[in-house]
Amino acid sequence: MSVASVPVDFILFALTLLGVALFHRYTLQVALTGLAVIIVYKLGFAGFKTGPGFGGLVTHMAHEWVILTNLLGLLLGFALLSNHFERSKVPEVLPHFLPDDWKGGFLLLVIVFVLSSFLDNIAAALIGGTMAAGVFRKKVHIGYLAAIVAASNAGGAGSVVGDTTTTMMWIAGVSPLSVVEAYVAVAVAIFIFGIPAAFQQQKYSPIMKDIPPGTKVEWSRVVIVFAILIAAILANVIANLRYPDLLDALPVIGAAVWAVLLVTAPWKRPDWEVMPETFKGTMFLLALVTCASLMPVEKLPAASWQTAMGLGFVSAVFDNIPLTALALKQGGYDWGFLAYAVGFGGSMIWFGSSAGVALCSMYPEGRSVGAWLKGGWHIAVGYVLGFAALMLVLGWAPDQHASRAQRAAPPAAETAPATAPVKP
Repeated sequence: MSVASVPVDFILFALTLLGVALFHRYTLQVALTGLAVIIVYKLGFAGFKTGPGFGGLVTHMAHEWVILTNLLGLLLGFALLSNHFERSKVPEVLPHFLPDDWKGGFLLLVIVFVLSSFLDNIAAALIGGTMAAGVFRKKVHIGYLAAIVAASNAGGAGSVVGDTTTTMMWIAGVSPLSVVEAYVAVAVAIFIFGIPAAFQQQKYSPIMKDIPPGTKVEWSRVVIVFAILIAAILANVIANLRYPDLLDALPVIGAAVWAVLLVTAPWKRPDWEVMPETFKGTMFLLALVTCASLMPVEKLPAASWQTAMGLGFVSAVFDNIPLTALALKQGGYDWGFLAYAVGFGGSMIWFGSSAGVALCSMYPEGRSVGAWLKGGWHIAVGYVLGFAALMLVLGWAPDQHASRAQRAAPPAAETAPATAPVKP
């Protein structure tokens, strides 16, 4: 069913997002109501990608449960990690190591970028949000929040272990060297959005210049924070390198985070009191992610640099995971371009990436589409100029080797222009 050629599914999702934007105090209720309405509509009329009725719903959720459970574990676990980090007093001593002006804010974004290259982008965004709260006295400009999300997504865009979409490409047979090309675009984009965001933040709430008197680091909590991070990194890297199928079967990273939290709890008690409010924010995120996974995104335009660039803007609204899966089945893409587009593009709107929604659970004021677009205008500019830099430096060169997903799909019409250069 469609209205003016627009599927009703998309209209219902758009209304849900509009409700979230308008009713800031009731975002969880709006998201859950929207999810319920979409499920009822698909049960009664449209069916699911995996089949009609309750059977199709169960099969769909069987495919999605690992992603959702991993997200649940990471968001709840990193809320406790953030609390450990805050109570360790490390954020209060960070100003001693960062420049006292806008360059301190920019360097903090670079740290988030580096973390995200080997750690999950959600974790990197939450750590960045925690550090920003410390050095900026818990007054963070919405443009800088957008920049934290962009830095976390940028770091994972060129790394096959830094983002779900790039990991999907790797598992599908795409070379990590093809994906790493995205860093050419990222190297330009991070300056385009990072410097204006740093100036915004410095004007809004300057970075602390001095360590508060009497500040003493609680090193036991620092050890716990590092133990959690190391466990998450090792789980992510080892699973990707040695047991990639395990990532589709179990929430590996979330389980690793909680294992360390529970083992170290007798030593330093986590602040369990933050869980009720964090759980509400997490349910809101999971409801939106589930809504996005139910959208009938079943076909993409012919593969070209224009399509890849457009997917970046689409991923700011819709889940980039099904978009990536479709592109892998279709083939004909330059995977470095696609990794940059679907990885970084979601930063343009706060709910366009899991990292954005996760960070807004810490900073609810970020849940305004208008304020995000106005304050984070430099994200879209950075995306476009980064894409242009990638075109100028490397050029569009689709990989002639089919991915595993493409080889498993039925034969399709040629999608790449005949004159386009190909990679050997």
